[in-house]
Amino acid sequence: MLYMSQDGEKNETGRQQQIIAEVRRNKELREKTYRERALKLFPHVCAKCGREFSGKKLKELTVHHRDHDHDNNPPDGSNWELLCIYCHDNEHSRYLDAEWYGAEAQGGEQEPVSSHKPFSDLAALLKNKE
Repeated sequence: MLYMSQDGEKNETGRQQQIIAEVRRNKELREKTYRERALKLFPHVCAKCGREFSGKKLKELTVHHRDHDHDNNPPDGSNWELLCIYCHDNEHSRYLDAEWYGAEAQGGEQEPVSSHKPFSDLAALLKNKE
């Protein structure tokens, strides 16, 4: 069992007040961030899947930078879109895949990476059997 003296109680109260003041300062700073600005500018809907967010679920809505530059935060929000955490992860996965494999990973016709063609002589072999 822990017993506190009068001085200990005063120190504890002072510490609690410091914590509360710090939390309030952090909240004020957070309200100035691009996420808070984006949440004020745009409806609370994922731009990809269309899910709506409110209340405690709002924390699952993230701000995606369209050009992938987190320092590009124009005041009009033209570089942002709100995405749910799942669509945001998917978007960044696609971006990383494109970086790794090149632009061809985005889709469209592309040449096969392998030069080996296992069935290239199959037609000739079948003709020989007849």
